[in-house]
Amino acid sequence: MTDDLVEIHALCARYMMLTSQFIQDRWLEVFTPDGSYNAFGAEYTLDRFPALLEAAPRGQFIGNMPVVDLDGDRAEGVQHFIFVDQSTHAMRLGWYNDTYVRTADGWRIQRRSTTFMRKHGGFDSGREHDPLA
Repeated sequence: MTDDLVEIHALCARYMMLTSQFIQDRWLEVFTPDGSYNAFGAEYTLDRFPALLEAAPRGQFIGNMPVVDLDGDRAEGVQHFIFVDQSTHAMRLGWYNDTYVRTADGWRIQRRSTTFMRKHGGFDSGREHDPLA
C-alpha cells in the first residue's frame, strides 16, 4: 500500500512538472491511453492534450500530494493546486478529482477533472469554453 501511494504521488508530481514546463508528447507517462481531462465544461481525450497545453497560459503549477483511496488496481484521489501565471503572477486555485488505474507500466491517471475555487467563494469547473477554439 505504501509503495502504491508513493508511486501515485510521484505520478501527480510528474503531471505538474510536464504542464509547468510545457513538455509535450509525454502524456502517456501519466495517463492511460484512454485517459481524459475535464475542465472548462468539456472533456478532452489524450489526443487533444498537446493542443490544449499549447493554448494554455504559461506559468507554474504547485500541487500538494493527493489524498488517495486505494481499491485494488483502482484508486480515487484529490489533489489541490495553485497555478501562478508567468506574466501577471495572477493565481488560480483549485483541485483535481482523479481516477487512477494500475497498468503493466505502473499507476496512471485515467481521468482528471478540475474544480476551480473562485474569489466569490464558489466552486466550478471553469467558464464554459473550448480553449482550443
